[in-house]
Amino acid sequence: MVAALAGASVRRSTTGQVILDGIDWAVRSGEYWALLGANGAGKTTVLRLIGATTHPTSGTVDVLGHVLGHVLGRVDVRELRAHIGLVSSAQKVPQDATAHTIVLTGATGTVQPLWGEYDAQARERAHELLAELDCKELADRPYRVCSGGQRARVLIARALMPDPSLLLLDEPFNALDLPSREELIDAMHRLATGRPHLATVTVTHHLEELSPGIGHALLLREEGRVQATGPAIDVLTSERLTACFGRPIEVARHVGRWLARSGQGPRPL
Repeated sequence: MVAALAGASVRRSTTGQVILDGIDWAVRSGEYWALLGANGAGKTTVLRLIGATTHPTSGTVDVLGHVLGHVLGRVDVRELRAHIGLVSSAQKVPQDATAHTIVLTGATGTVQPLWGEYDAQARERAHELLAELDCKELADRPYRVCSGGQRARVLIARALMPDPSLLLLDEPFNALDLPSREELIDAMHRLATGRPHLATVTVTHHLEELSPGIGHALLLREEGRVQATGPAIDVLTSERLTACFGRPIEVARHVGRWLARSGQGPRPL
C-alpha cells in the first residue's frame, strides 16, 4: 500500500469548518489516480495529507507504509518526503536556471542548487529524465523562457529525480494551451507505461486532461466527502459526475480519452 486514509477528517482550527469528512481511500503501487471535485471540495488537502505536509484532525493517514512501516504522526516526515514527488504550478524554482539545473535540484529537494551534492551520476540522471519527458533539448535553456507545457514536464522530471514511490500532481495542466496540454498528456501516458511500480495522483478539473494511463478515480463532493472511488471506468460516469457537481453532465470516452460536457443546453430566448 502506497497511501491509505482511514476515516481521515480535516477541520479548520480557527473556525471548525469541515474541509475533509471521514475519507476512506487507498492508493497501491502502480496505480494512476485522477482526483476530481468542485472548487473547495478538499482536493488539495487530500494531496497535502498523502504528501506528508499536513496531518488529519481525526482518523489516520498511512503514507508509504510498505517502505517505512509508519502512519503519519509517528514517522519523521522528512524521511517520508524523500519518497514522494510533488508537481505544482506554484512551486518556486530559480527562473534563470537551466532546465537541467532545475531537475538536479530534485536530488536535494532544494530550491537553489547545491552543486557540491551532484556527482556525475546525478547529472547524467537529470539528462535521462529530461529525455524520458521528451524535453532533452531544453537542458541548457533557462526555465523562464520555457513554455508552460515545457515547464510542467521539467518539474515532473525534477520530481522523479529521487526515484519516488508516489508522484503527486496538483493541477499540472493549469493555464496550458491545447498543444502544451496534449504534450503533457502524452508524457504522463509514457510514465504510466514505462514505470509500472510508480503510483500517481493527479488533481484536475477537466476529464479531457486525463491520459489513457489513468486507471482509477476519486470524486470529492462538497465538504470533502467521497462521492465515488474505484476504477475510472466505474467512477467517471454521467450519473456520478452529475451527482458530484450538481449539474447535468454527459461523459463519453474515445480511444482511451475522456470527454465531458454539460447536458444542460442553453435556455431559449
